[in-house]
Amino acid sequence: MTQSWVFWAVLSAAFAALTAIFAKIGVAGVNSDFATLIRTVVILAIISAIVLASGQWQPFSSISAKTWLFLCLSGAATGASWLAYFRALKIGDAARVAPIDKLSIVLVAIFGVVFLGEKLNMMNWLGVSLIASGALLLALF
Repeated sequence: MTQSWVFWAVLSAAFAALTAIFAKIGVAGVNSDFATLIRTVVILAIISAIVLASGQWQPFSSISAKTWLFLCLSGAATGASWLAYFRALKIGDAARVAPIDKLSIVLVAIFGVVFLGEKLNMMNWLGVSLIASGALLLALF
């Protein structure tokens, strides 16, 4: 089961839910950008320990320029997302901020089709539409 992408995706969703709750509580006593820095340092420490302990470290020179470019762009997008998310949590309700944040699912579907050439069938698009509708209902009403 732990080799299944579904297992890891469900685990990701569970941790993402905890992230919203923990962040909402944590950001109450600190500037949202500084809270994001603290979170990032913790993540860096944990991931570094995992990579080192599991022997997954690899020389930087073994990574292609294209991979560097897109991982750096992904990191920049992640940082921008976290800054915006923490700022939204600072001033909004977690139960309303998180659904809007999850509209990223809808954007991933669209970007996957447009930029990666992925194919979605009518049932997939129905699911995307339901996610968008649900997120908006949760956040706006």
